[in-house]
This record gives sequence, structure tokens and C-alpha cells, in this order.
Amino acid sequence: MNYQALADLLFPNVTDTPESLEERFPLRNVPEGAVITRMAPSPTGFVHLGNLVQGLTSERMAHQSGGVLFLRVEDTDAKREVPGAVEVLIDTLKHYGIQFDEGATHDGDNGLYGPYRQRQRAGIYHVYAKKLVSEGQAYPCFCTEEQLSAMREQQEANKETTGYYGKYAMWRNRSMEEIQEQLDAGNPWVLRFRSAGSIENQFKFDDLVKGKLTITENDVDHVLLKSDGIPTYHFAHAVDDHLMRTTHVVRGDEWLPTLPFHIQLFKALGFKLPKYVHIGPLMKMDGNSKRKLSKRKDPELALTYYKAEGFPVEAVYEYILTILNSNFEDWRRANPDAPADSFKFSPKKLNPAGSLFDYAKLTDVSKNVISRMDAAKVYTLLTEWAKEFDPDFYEKLASDPEYATKILAIGRGGKKPRKDLAVWKDAKPYMGFFYDEYLEAPVFDEKFDKATVLDALTRFLQKFEIADDSNTWFAKVKEITEEMGFTSDMKAYKADSAAFPGTVADISTFIRVAATGKTNSPDLYTVMQILGYDRTVQRIQSAMETLK
Repeated sequence: MNYQALADLLFPNVTDTPESLEERFPLRNVPEGAVITRMAPSPTGFVHLGNLVQGLTSERMAHQSGGVLFLRVEDTDAKREVPGAVEVLIDTLKHYGIQFDEGATHDGDNGLYGPYRQRQRAGIYHVYAKKLVSEGQAYPCFCTEEQLSAMREQQEANKETTGYYGKYAMWRNRSMEEIQEQLDAGNPWVLRFRSAGSIENQFKFDDLVKGKLTITENDVDHVLLKSDGIPTYHFAHAVDDHLMRTTHVVRGDEWLPTLPFHIQLFKALGFKLPKYVHIGPLMKMDGNSKRKLSKRKDPELALTYYKAEGFPVEAVYEYILTILNSNFEDWRRANPDAPADSFKFSPKKLNPAGSLFDYAKLTDVSKNVISRMDAAKVYTLLTEWAKEFDPDFYEKLASDPEYATKILAIGRGGKKPRKDLAVWKDAKPYMGFFYDEYLEAPVFDEKFDKATVLDALTRFLQKFEIADDSNTWFAKVKEITEEMGFTSDMKAYKADSAAFPGTVADISTFIRVAATGKTNSPDLYTVMQILGYDRTVQRIQSAMETLK
């Protein structure tokens, strides 16, 4: 077989050479040890937590080493592509802090190593396809779907491994005349890799997460180019990662079964093999057992879920770091005010078996993250969220930014800031009572008769002065407590609760419910300072009317 003649026959219009492409896409000018990596998702329209895990791993490895992170869209499977999915992907990843140095954008490409959409790179793949054919490492296959199905059925009946290999590789050694005959008839063909591997052979491979692996060679003649000339993922990723000068490939460990073929393909093409970082799946507890997060069962798999719930980007970012590197939490405790991206991330600390997703832990992380923000930042992020997901609440917040910021400043700062908010959805239940439209009707504890509550509120209004400092304000509440026979001495109450109708906490609760409609609220003195004298008095008077 004259393989060069076959290559010219199959690819008559390919005039570029691998050498010309090497010149077109030169080695990058980066520091020694810099990581060049990518996110290379398919545009299916569903951006999930696994994308963020891989994206954050790639981003940290690249940027903390002085390297490059680029976005490549792997759109070779046109059947799965969803219109607008690329834009959704870019916007979602940007929202979660994954910043690309180059790659696909809304308007096209940004960078010198594009195109960054694989369907636009068909000509590049054909150069290397022609090279493989000319070297006898690839060949055309004219099998029909019916022939392939019959082959698969026979293999299954014989209890053999399914696939196009060995005696089943029916077009592997055909003559030039047979190939020419099919081409003249206009029959479609795919280009297959001519594997020299054997399942009898094994070799060692070092993965940056999984460690040392024993791998069985690939003996299947996989498809490189489909009948429309578009490459399969396997072929495209090898060519792209070489020409884009990728040093590290970060991907899910569901790709491990394809690794033998990928290693084989890089070698056949004469490319240096990148380092592989195979990340385990995200798991969750289901009863007493673990299972993978499921698109069908688990809404928390979709990144849109976290935006709608109101988790700050910083919180999701930090939580992902806690499940990727177990030492992140110790680092955070030692560096409470440091930006998360100053943490030294290591792919070697990834759990080879995968990470356990814990919603309660995410909530705790989010509470801590929000508690460290100042009131101005909380206001900005909250209003951004409310504008999209709670327009009515947004109108309230935006109508008086200074008022809303004062509310959000309650309990902020200091060594032990309040942790009332885990997500922005919590904000309206937490602070809505400051707006009269959201104020709930007061409901007082039924163990106290209405006359007692009314007496306490009447006494409070007689003593209430907005100019009082917090100590004077609380001293007056204690005076009311003693005047009514309640007690401010909690030890005495615990020793003999029957001796008193209640405590200062009960008197405070009467006032709190009247002013806020809630039994729990931020510091009541501060609440009244923000509401002002007139609104505080008006609310308490309205509550008193319900007791008459």
C-alpha cells in the first residue's frame, strides 16, 4: 500500500503541513513551571457544579503558577449542541469567578491560538489526519451502520469485547483499488486509527490525582474523523492540546477508560503528552450510602440553583476549595481576612475517590463569608440578587440605600459578627420588618394575659426616649420589669420560677414583637434607632390596639 498516495486521495485539498502549524502556533512565552490548561466543555446548555470544580482546579493551577487558562468549546457533536449554550457557559463561569485569559467569547475569539471552537478548526485536524494516513497509522472505513450493528451483535453473542478491532476491523487492510471503488461510488467513510496496541500488554502511568496507575493498552481502531469530516473528541483534543501548548489536562475521571487511546494517539502524532489531572465525582449521602450527584435527582447540581438561592460567589468559591483541598479550612482560620485566591492550591491534595457535597457545610461557609463583608458590599450584592429574583424587595432596598445599609450594618465588624444570612433569600425574612409593607401582625405568647402585655407596652412608651444610649434604654426596660413584679435576676428565676410571673427577657419580647412582629430580631435598641421615634411608637401603639 502506498500510504502517501492514499493520504493524497483522501485529502486532496490539504496543503498545510504539521511543520507550518508548529510555526503558526509556537511555544508560549511563560515562566518555567507555568501551567497552561483549559476548560473544554460541550455546549449542551447545562452548566453544573462539576464544571465549576474542574474550572476552579484549572484556574488555580494556571494562575498561581503564572500560566494561562483558556476556554475551548468542544462542539464536535452537533446533535447535542443547544443554541446560546456557549454564551450561557461563559456568563455562568464568569459569575463564579472563573476568568479566562483567552479563548471563546460572546463575540468570537480572544487569543493567538484559536479558533477556540472545534468545528471551526476542521482544516487543522485534516492536516494531522493526512499525516497519520501517510504514515499508515490511519485508514478509511466504509462500514455501514447495519454492518457495525451486526458486528456488535455477533460479539455479544460470542461474549467478546465489543468494538472495532482485530478480525472485526474489516477495512483495516483493504487495497487501494477497494478504497477507490467505494470513493467512486460516493459512499461515506470515517477515518479510523490503526491501533498497534494489545490488551495483553500493560504499562504504568502517573496521574496527578489518582497516583500510579496500571493501564492496559488500547487495541481498538477508534474513529478519528466522522463522515462529515468533523473529528471525534479524542482526535480533536489531542491536536488542540498540542497546538495550544496545554501542559495539564484537568477532567473528570469518567474519562479514565479513554486514557490508553489518548496516550497512544499523542505518541502516534509525535506530541508530548500533557500531565493529566483526573478529578473524582461529586458525591452526596443518600441514606447511609454515597452516590454521584444527579442532574435528574439533585437540583443543587446546576449552577443556576446557587444563583437563584442567593449564595454569594465568594461562598461557593470557598466551599469548592474546602472540598478540593482539606487544608483550606485550617488556612482560612489562620487567615480570616485574606482573599481566597491567596491560598496555595494543590491538585495532589484532591481526593482520588471524589468529594462529598454537603449542603449544610456550604451554608455554614456562606454564613461566614457574608459575616466578613461590610454593609456596603452586602447591600450591593443583595440588591443585585433581588433585582433578578425578588423585584418588589429590590424596589424597597433601592428606594433608600442609606436606610437599607444601616439595617445591614447591624452586628457587623468585630471578632464575633452576626451570622444571620446564609443566602440572599434569607434577607427579606431577616430584615423585612423594617419596611411597613412586610411587617407581620404581632402574636404574643399566650401564657401571658393581654392586660399584662398591654401594661408592659404602656410603661415602655412612657419611658421611651430616642436619644437614650443603649445602657439607659435597657435600664428602663429593667425598671419596667421590676415595677411589674418580673425579675432581671435570671439566677433567682431559675432557682424559683414560681416566685415571678416572668423575666426581663419576657418584657423585652413583648416590646420586640410589638415593634418588629417577630420574637427574634437583631439588637432591639439598634432596630428602634433605625426605625426612629415616630415609627417605633406608632408600631407599638398599633400592637396595643390588638390587645384591647
